[in-house]
Amino acid sequence: MATDIRDIARAVEAAAVMELLPARPRVLALGEPTHGEGTLLDLRNELFRQLVEQEGCQTIAIESDCVKGLLMDAYVTSGVGTLDEVMEHGFSHGWGAFPGNRELVRWMRAYNEDRPEPGRIRFAGFDGPLEITGAASPRQSLTALHDHLAAHVDADLLPCTAETLDRLLGADEPWTRQAAMTDPSRSVGRSAEAGELRLLTDDLVALLDTQTPHLITATSRDDQDRARLYGRTAAGLLRYHSWMADTSPARMTRLLATRDAMMAGNLLALAERGPVFVHAHNSHLQRDRSTMRMWDHPLLEWWSAGALVSARLGEQYAFLATALGTIRHHGVDTPPPDTLEGLLYALPEDRRLIDASRLATALADARPAPRVSPYFGYAPLDPAHLTRTDGVVYVRDVPRD
Repeated sequence: MATDIRDIARAVEAAAVMELLPARPRVLALGEPTHGEGTLLDLRNELFRQLVEQEGCQTIAIESDCVKGLLMDAYVTSGVGTLDEVMEHGFSHGWGAFPGNRELVRWMRAYNEDRPEPGRIRFAGFDGPLEITGAASPRQSLTALHDHLAAHVDADLLPCTAETLDRLLGADEPWTRQAAMTDPSRSVGRSAEAGELRLLTDDLVALLDTQTPHLITATSRDDQDRARLYGRTAAGLLRYHSWMADTSPARMTRLLATRDAMMAGNLLALAERGPVFVHAHNSHLQRDRSTMRMWDHPLLEWWSAGALVSARLGEQYAFLATALGTIRHHGVDTPPPDTLEGLLYALPEDRRLIDASRLATALADARPAPRVSPYFGYAPLDPAHLTRTDGVVYVRDVPRD
């Protein structure tokens, strides 16, 4: 068995990745089974550098707040702000504290330093302004969308004034109340004001669409992309807050699905601009239904952003899943030999890229068992997903940073 796998394992390099794929992708996704490990971030950084230098990749998209990501993009493309400032304010989820992310941003800024604008690489967050503890107020995105339209279209076409939006939005604290994540009664997502805001957001987004011929001549491509991002984000946040106020058994499933739908919308928009390299958790990028257990809920299932994008782009979406052997500092020791990770652990090299379909064929008789993780922050790769995965990046050991 180990000999068969060695025959189909290669170095983790951009050229090897491209040889695995049936077509050149618009979106190349690299998943990870756990967050924050320096080894995995270093691997991502090196692969992105190769994709930029050898394959013409233009953008990296990270599982981070899409609105905060605008600050990061301004820094890496034009030097707006300082490295310390954007590491603090340009990431969500605490990602700015990871050295691997700092190195990525530093390298991107250095790469762009002396290049003309058309040749610069871009940074994007593609997650919504969401945390596991709650969601942001729609104020920032909604007012930015309104401001953009107010500056470029006839005031009579606007469905409301900025003052009306401010009154309906009210204070931010009720929107960001963490207790609403577990107690629907604490959410303002189905208040009369929230309902009116959803209608106004729909009208503002529709106005943005109907004014496209004018806005193309009156504004830059970046201005248009930002306005559409604000519209998607405002609509997604209001939808998310509405489901936070829901009391039905489907509440958590709806929230998870809404988040990934926001991610998918952002990825599809980025793909319209050019090839995108995406890095996020495997569960957000896989083609199979994602699953999760939260608190006292039964198993939750929903379609990931990757599944949604793949359904739209077909072969122009590619997914590499990362599997790993050990994270001993989190209690994840040598994998059992009858698991997928255990069979891969026999490979002598630390990092290998494997054709997932050929791996599935090689393991057909072995029927690897699902691995059980002792660490809540690590999700082993499901062997049943191999046939709908383009490649497996295997990292044998993840040491403490």
